[in-house]
Formats: sequence, structure tokens, C-alpha cells
Amino acid sequence: MKSHFSLILLSTLQCNADCEYCFENKTDDRLTIDRLGEMIRKVLDYMVEKSLVSLTIYWQGGEAMLLPPSWYEQAQELIQREAEARGKQVFHSLQSNMLAYSARWNPVIARMFGNSVGTSLDYPNRYRKLLGQTPDSYNEIWGRRVREARAAGIEVQVIAVPNQATLDLGADRFYAHFVDELGITDFQVNTPFPGGESNIAKQQLPVAEVEKLSRFYLDLAEVWLERGHNRGVRVGPFDALLRQFSHEPATLPCIWGENCVNALVSIDPRGQVAQCDCWVTSYPDYHYGNIFECDNFGELLKTSPARQQFNQRPVHLIQRDCLNCDYLALCHGGCPVRTYTVYGSLFEKDPYCELYKILFGRIERAARNLAQAGVQRRAA
Repeated sequence: MKSHFSLILLSTLQCNADCEYCFENKTDDRLTIDRLGEMIRKVLDYMVEKSLVSLTIYWQGGEAMLLPPSWYEQAQELIQREAEARGKQVFHSLQSNMLAYSARWNPVIARMFGNSVGTSLDYPNRYRKLLGQTPDSYNEIWGRRVREARAAGIEVQVIAVPNQATLDLGADRFYAHFVDELGITDFQVNTPFPGGESNIAKQQLPVAEVEKLSRFYLDLAEVWLERGHNRGVRVGPFDALLRQFSHEPATLPCIWGENCVNALVSIDPRGQVAQCDCWVTSYPDYHYGNIFECDNFGELLKTSPARQQFNQRPVHLIQRDCLNCDYLALCHGGCPVRTYTVYGSLFEKDPYCELYKILFGRIERAARNLAQAGVQRRAA
């Protein structure tokens, strides 16, 4: 029985970066504490209706750190009070570009976010930059802020998106940059997708080069298995897949969720509700409604025509594409937003289907080999 719910909460749509491939339509909207209270009460009441035990709030933006630490301290106190009144647990996760980070953030990151923060940087960086500046200046400021955070004892997790230059450099150089040069031991590699309004940068993403991307992912998996797996380095999605195929507890990326409609939702500071941050910031036709304009959040979700389309997606995929796939129970047809940004439809399988199958096969084989080696060691 499902007992957990996830909320991707955009506390502001303002941003202090100007990343060329960003899928978000930026505005000056910022969530007030009063509106946060109204929003969170409706979400928690929905959890009571559905007998959901716990909630994870993924605080994002825009740029989440453009609201001050004191705002998050008030937010945590408010949310904790409302959750306790309903017998619910709430966990918090922070995603930031780290450009506005300073030591004043350390107390709230420790108390509210478990002394951990997620951030993003590609290698090489072609598209992340500050307004009017080059990617190099972004790299310099990002690197300085991350070093300061790690020196303060904060665990920094990094998401990277491959671009054409990444594939040209190869997996070994990519891994060495993050692990050996930056000292990052927890990072995730996300497949690119051209979300939002089209531009030259998005057209240059290696979306169509599935074979070349597959080779990069396989090579990176080999590097990690050889140099990082036994040394405490976590590289997503490989480490989660290895646990999954080893029959250990694993949290797989949302792109492989059974049906993300059942597990998460995103809300922006204006109260607009959609499936995830990309949908809520870029595709108003797929908004479920506005939480501030409804009396009952569950009823908003239940009656949304857009959400009904998401609910229909798994059935369409099984009937058309995925029924005979060996990894259907693991992948479930992949990510709706990646599908939509490439095909303009929800009812196609993920454009990275072949990459996933190749990767699943390699990590499944690795799990089997590790299990056999463990048996042999015990027998020796």
C-alpha cells in the first residue's frame, strides 16, 4: 500500500542564472508564508483523506536560495506544526544552483535539510551561465560555493546532463572531473531533453544520439564499477540499479516510476499544480488547476482532465509498445516529460528506451557477478 507522497515545491520562479537549455519560464513570483500555509494545509488534508503517512517536499525554483534562510525557518516551523496536528511526517530536500550560498545558510541546511543539498553542473559546461557572462564564470562561482559548503560539513549531491562535448570527452574524463578533481562522490547523470520553448541550445542536445549516449552510459558504468563502487562513490542511476538487481532496498529515479501520477505533484508559487516542475513551469495546457482556487486538493486532482491523460499513459504503453519487454516492471515506459518534449505526445515510450534496456542488462549482469563472487568468497 502506498503511504508516501512527494511534492516538488517551487518557492520562487525567480532565478539568478541564465542557463540556455532551461525549460522554465521565469517570472518574479515568490511564495509568501501565508500562501504556503494555505497550500500545505490542503496538501496535508489530502494526505489524511488518502491515508498517506509521510510527505517529502523537494524545494526548488527558479532558484530556491533567492528566498532568505529566515523564510525557510518560518516555513519549516509552519509545516511541522500543521503536519503534527494531522499525525503526518514531513521531510525536506533542497535543490539549488548554489550561486547565492553563504555560511548564513548553514543552520537551516543542517536543521531542515539534513545537512545535504542537491545542485547541478555539467562537464564540460556549455549552457549554464550567469546573465551576460560565460559558462567559465559560472563554473568558478559554483566551484567556490560548493567548496565552502563541503568545508562546512554539508553533503553536496550533483546532477549532470551530458551534452555533445561530454560524449566527445568520454566517460573516463567525465568521471575523473567530478570524483578526482572536484571530490564529488555523489552525482547523478540525467538524460537531456528539450523542454520548454525551443532554442538553438536545446536543438544541440544529443537527444537523437541514443546509440552514442548508450555507449557513454555503459562506459561510465564500467568506470564506476571499477573505480568507485567499492570506494563509497555513488553515481546515479547505476548505484540504485545495482541495489535493485541485488534485491536490496533501492530508490530508483522518478523517470522509471510505475506511474508518477500516483506518487508526486508539483506546485509553483502562483499555486499552479502539474505533474512535475517542467510541466508546471512550461506547459500550462497540462496544469491540473490552482490549489488556491480550490476547496479540496483531492477533488482538484481527481477531476483534472490533464491528470487523467497521465493516468491513461501506462495502459497505452502496455498495449502498444512495452508488454513484451523484459524490463517493463522496472521502467514502466519511462518519463512522460522526456516523451512529450521529443514526440509531442504522452502516449509514446520514452525516447531513451534502448539506452535504458542496454543499461539495465549491464547492471543486472554486474549484480549477478558480484553475487557469485560473494558466494565464492564465503565458500573459500
